[in-house]
Amino acid sequence: MNRKKYYPWLVVALLWVVALLNYLDRQMLATMKPAMQVDITELKLATNFGHLMAVFLWIYGIMSPLAGMIADKTNRKWLIVGSLFVWSGVTFGMGYASTYHQLYVLRAIMGVSEALYIPAGLSLIADYHQKRTRSLAVGLHMTGLYFGQALGGFGATIASNTSWQATFHTFGYIGMAYALVLVWLLKEYRPTATTPPTVTRTPFSGLSVLLRNGSFWMILLYFAIPSLPGWATKNWLPTLFSNNLNIPMAAAGPLSTITIAGSSFVGVIFGGMLSDAWVNKHIKGRIYCSAIGLGLTVPALLLLGFGNSLLFVLLAALGFGLGFGMFDANNMPILCQFVDTKHRATAYGLMNMVGVFSGAFITDLLGRFVDSGHLGRAFAVLAFIVLAVVLLQLSLLKPTTNDFQEE
Repeated sequence: MNRKKYYPWLVVALLWVVALLNYLDRQMLATMKPAMQVDITELKLATNFGHLMAVFLWIYGIMSPLAGMIADKTNRKWLIVGSLFVWSGVTFGMGYASTYHQLYVLRAIMGVSEALYIPAGLSLIADYHQKRTRSLAVGLHMTGLYFGQALGGFGATIASNTSWQATFHTFGYIGMAYALVLVWLLKEYRPTATTPPTVTRTPFSGLSVLLRNGSFWMILLYFAIPSLPGWATKNWLPTLFSNNLNIPMAAAGPLSTITIAGSSFVGVIFGGMLSDAWVNKHIKGRIYCSAIGLGLTVPALLLLGFGNSLLFVLLAALGFGLGFGMFDANNMPILCQFVDTKHRATAYGLMNMVGVFSGAFITDLLGRFVDSGHLGRAFAVLAFIVLAVVLLQLSLLKPTTNDFQEE
């Protein structure tokens, strides 16, 4: 590890910007739909828009386990740099799209390139930060995702003042330039290997180890179910705000995404600090902290589904963001209690896959609910699904160590 004490936190800061661009570039499309459908008329149908958002998720999900395996075997710095440069180039290219088919293909390519980042980025942070700072470091990184989501909510606002094409071009340029900054500043680091160097490991050996781990299957389920409302809010909350409050998308987009992002920021910081302190007193501290967070999302989803006043809807969004942030800050740290360091990127890639597949399913399904006028009802149903998985997690996940190391 770099001997300078500040460098592990510099890694978090460098990857925070990558996380921001990761979500910003994918989320702009959600609020620029009204501006884009003037030129690409197929986007006027919500079902088509749902397909466009879902193809990213399906490709992203399929690629995630492979991305994790690659990250466990290669230099994660170059994987991160290459991923950022490619998806930023795709973002730039979307400004030149003139047909629905072109957008569809570009979203699929973005799914491939963005999938390579998260397993590599989170495993690198987990390696730089041990048990005393791991949840806080992961939580701070996650705030980059939330800020990206919030800035993505301004897509419609920026597009209304310039054009949707110029918006894509601008952020594509920014991402490609930042990739060059990472070439200079970002450094790879791996802890001392626990596997003897004489042992030959195939790219799929880690996958085999993980699939024989019963606790990991529970973690997969625990990650997948909250992804349903998580992706629902990312892709359809602006629409829900617009419909329930009868306000234009140019106002609903920033209002919904900033509310979620701001409260999620508080959630990951609070959840990270609470978890790092709690796990030193109780081995299930991270699990309890995560469960409290998800518990907060249950009444929030009910209010989002049935609230029709600005106060109720904003309170619901704030509660959801706070709770989901506490959940987000603890996913990788909980994984570290059950999975050895050399398999963590692969493990998180699998988690990303099941989470994103859940997101693709719910994104596509909610497109149909929008067309039928029942989006709020669908949000409310998700509350009961989340409650069930929280109870399962509390009953079945039983860690024996804070930082698992294979013997």
